[in-house]
Amino acid sequence: MQYTLLFHGPNMPADHVPSAEEQAQMQRVWGEYMTALNAAGIVRGGQALMPVHTGSTVRLRDGKRHVQDGPMADSKESLGGFVVIDVPDLDVALDWAARSPSSLHGSTEVRPVWENPLA
Repeated sequence: MQYTLLFHGPNMPADHVPSAEEQAQMQRVWGEYMTALNAAGIVRGGQALMPVHTGSTVRLRDGKRHVQDGPMADSKESLGGFVVIDVPDLDVALDWAARSPSSLHGSTEVRPVWENPLA
Protein backbone atom coordinates (compact mmCIF):
# COMPACT_ATOMS: atom_id res chain seq x y z
CA MET A 1 0.00 0.00 0.00
CA GLN A 2 1.20 3.52 -0.72
CA TYR A 3 1.53 6.18 1.96
CA THR A 4 2.65 9.78 1.76
CA LEU A 5 5.03 11.00 4.45
CA LEU A 6 4.49 14.76 4.85
CA PHE A 7 7.43 16.47 6.53
CA HIS A 8 6.51 19.47 8.69
CA GLY A 9 9.09 21.69 10.31
CA PRO A 10 9.24 24.92 12.28
CA ASN A 11 8.47 28.08 10.32
CA MET A 12 11.44 30.35 9.86
CA PRO A 13 11.31 34.07 9.09
CA ALA A 14 11.69 34.88 5.38
CA ASP A 15 15.06 36.53 6.07
CA HIS A 16 16.45 33.55 8.02
CA VAL A 17 19.65 32.21 6.46
CA PRO A 18 20.98 29.04 8.09
CA SER A 19 24.68 29.00 8.88
CA ALA A 20 26.98 26.82 6.78
CA GLU A 21 27.18 24.43 9.74
CA GLU A 22 23.37 24.24 10.02
CA GLN A 23 23.07 23.62 6.28
CA ALA A 24 25.69 20.87 6.36
CA GLN A 25 24.00 19.19 9.33
CA MET A 26 20.59 19.36 7.65
CA GLN A 27 21.96 17.94 4.39
CA ARG A 28 23.69 15.14 6.29
CA VAL A 29 20.67 13.96 8.32
CA TRP A 30 18.24 14.26 5.41
CA GLY A 31 20.77 12.62 3.08
CA GLU A 32 21.09 9.66 5.44
CA TYR A 33 17.32 9.33 5.78
CA MET A 34 16.66 9.54 2.05
CA THR A 35 19.49 7.10 1.34
CA ALA A 36 17.89 4.60 3.75
CA LEU A 37 14.45 5.04 2.13
CA ASN A 38 15.88 4.56 -1.36
CA ALA A 39 18.02 1.59 -0.29
CA ALA A 40 14.85 -0.07 1.05
CA GLY A 41 13.35 0.22 -2.45
CA ILE A 42 10.10 1.75 -1.20
CA VAL A 43 10.24 5.31 -2.62
CA ARG A 44 7.70 6.02 -5.36
CA GLY A 45 8.21 9.79 -5.57
CA GLY A 46 8.51 12.99 -3.62
CA GLN A 47 10.02 16.44 -3.46
CA ALA A 48 11.33 19.05 -1.09
CA LEU A 49 9.36 22.30 -1.15
CA MET A 50 10.49 25.91 -1.15
CA PRO A 51 9.91 27.87 2.10
CA VAL A 52 6.31 28.64 3.01
CA HIS A 53 6.69 32.38 2.42
CA THR A 54 7.27 31.70 -1.31
CA GLY A 55 3.84 30.08 -1.73
CA SER A 56 0.41 31.44 -2.56
CA THR A 57 -3.04 30.26 -1.52
CA VAL A 58 -5.95 30.46 -3.96
CA ARG A 59 -9.61 30.46 -2.98
CA LEU A 60 -12.61 30.76 -5.28
CA ARG A 61 -15.51 32.65 -3.66
CA ASP A 62 -18.65 33.73 -5.52
CA GLY A 63 -16.92 32.99 -8.81
CA LYS A 64 -13.97 35.25 -8.02
CA ARG A 65 -10.40 34.19 -7.47
CA HIS A 66 -8.73 35.41 -4.29
CA VAL A 67 -4.96 34.98 -3.96
CA GLN A 68 -3.16 35.24 -0.64
CA ASP A 69 0.61 35.30 -0.38
CA GLY A 70 1.94 32.58 1.89
CA PRO A 71 0.30 29.56 3.47
CA MET A 72 -3.41 28.90 3.88
CA ALA A 73 -3.10 29.14 7.66
CA ASP A 74 -0.78 30.89 10.06
CA SER A 75 0.91 28.13 12.03
CA LYS A 76 4.14 27.34 13.83
CA GLU A 77 4.96 24.53 11.39
CA SER A 78 4.84 24.27 7.62
CA LEU A 79 5.04 21.53 5.03
CA GLY A 80 8.64 21.22 3.84
CA GLY A 81 8.34 18.25 1.53
CA PHE A 82 6.91 14.80 1.01
CA VAL A 83 7.78 11.27 -0.04
CA VAL A 84 5.43 8.60 -1.36
CA ILE A 85 6.41 5.14 -0.17
CA ASP A 86 5.04 1.68 -0.95
CA VAL A 87 5.10 -0.53 2.14
CA PRO A 88 3.05 -3.51 3.38
CA ASP A 89 1.00 -1.65 6.00
CA LEU A 90 0.51 1.41 8.21
CA ASP A 91 2.83 0.11 10.94
CA VAL A 92 5.77 0.05 8.52
CA ALA A 93 4.89 3.54 7.25
CA LEU A 94 4.77 4.80 10.86
CA ASP A 95 8.20 3.26 11.53
CA TRP A 96 9.65 5.18 8.56
CA ALA A 97 7.91 8.37 9.72
CA ALA A 98 9.47 7.99 13.18
CA ARG A 99 12.92 7.86 11.56
CA SER A 100 12.36 11.15 9.70
CA PRO A 101 14.46 14.14 10.77
CA SER A 102 11.27 16.23 10.74
CA SER A 103 9.86 14.11 13.57
CA LEU A 104 12.61 15.41 15.89
CA HIS A 105 11.78 19.14 15.68
CA GLY A 106 8.46 19.19 13.83
CA SER A 107 6.25 16.33 12.76
CA THR A 108 5.77 13.74 10.05
CA GLU A 109 2.21 13.15 8.91
CA VAL A 110 1.38 9.76 7.37
CA ARG A 111 -1.48 9.66 4.89
CA PRO A 112 -2.62 6.70 2.78
CA VAL A 113 -2.68 7.36 -0.96
CA TRP A 114 -6.19 7.02 -2.34
CA GLU A 115 -6.40 4.17 -4.77
CA ASN A 116 -8.90 5.20 -7.43
CA PRO A 117 -11.06 2.15 -8.23
CA LEU A 118 -11.95 3.69 -11.61
CA ALA A 119 -8.36 4.07 -12.80
